[in-house]
Amino acid sequence: MGTMRSLVANTMGEPSEVLQLHTRPIPEPGPGQVRIRVRAAPVEPSDLHTVRGRYGFTPEFPTVPGIESVGVIDELGSGGTDGLTVGQRVVTIGVTGTWQDYVVADTERVLPVPAGMSDSTAAQLLSNPLTAVILTGDVLDVQPGEWLLQTAAGSTVGQLVIQLGAHVGFNTINVVRRRSAVEDILAMGGTAVICTEDENMRERVAEIAGRDGVSKAIDCVSGQVGADVSRALAPHGELIVYGALSTHRQTDPDKLTIPIFARSLIYETKTVRGFWLFRWFTETPGDRMAATINRTVALADSGVLRVPEGQPIGLEKFSEAVYLAEAPAHGGKPLLVFEP
Repeated sequence: MGTMRSLVANTMGEPSEVLQLHTRPIPEPGPGQVRIRVRAAPVEPSDLHTVRGRYGFTPEFPTVPGIESVGVIDELGSGGTDGLTVGQRVVTIGVTGTWQDYVVADTERVLPVPAGMSDSTAAQLLSNPLTAVILTGDVLDVQPGEWLLQTAAGSTVGQLVIQLGAHVGFNTINVVRRRSAVEDILAMGGTAVICTEDENMRERVAEIAGRDGVSKAIDCVSGQVGADVSRALAPHGELIVYGALSTHRQTDPDKLTIPIFARSLIYETKTVRGFWLFRWFTETPGDRMAATINRTVALADSGVLRVPEGQPIGLEKFSEAVYLAEAPAHGGKPLLVFEP
């Protein structure tokens, strides 16, 4: 059938050193599969950690990274492709190896995209927006009027959680590192902001949320910040840890910690548990997964969730996309775009 371009990590290592463009045969879809001509795929820090061998799973190398994509179905396999048609625009769900011109996916791992939605939003739907919906809904069930404490409030997930709070009616206490970020968070609709540069988290949580305090929190920083959040929670409080931003430059595994304060954990009977979207994809019953994904698509399609526009970067300029994915204050998420 001809060849396509694939972005391949030849071995485990630093992405800027091990990623190369290869030419590979275009794959053929089998029964119950479709082939998708990829239009855009985001470059996430988690993709780069996977290549470094520092993520929750390590692929066999050489490997094509990428865990999300938006594209157009260009061929149906024999049988079992009901409801999908050639020419339909779709996103892949939990399909790996998306940094290439074509990807083959099982039909249950493919989701049609609403007509008015941008490729940028569609390509990013199933990482950050879905994470925000799962954490605030399925996992913590934050109710109208309740408080949710979150770290890295300026991150994409953080911004989406603020938007969900405004929509559902829950209040957000938003932790940021720098004083300069405070006004932005309030302008986005965050109920309150704590700046760790010059404020004491526990004192400020008590001031903001009052005597009953906050019993639900999400953290993607880990380290001392995650520990401070757990300590600031009310008795029976629950902290969901879904990332470790504080450790991204850290190569010593012994430093990848959350130093939880034992007295607070024991005497106030608190819970700290983890969440990993990849595990959610592999373990959630199909009907529940579909319901949560459909809700996320509807919230993005209606404009309730606004995903910051990505920065399109041609596949051949992949080294620029890799650099931008972890550059501080880099603007929109880098999106590899595949022009035929």
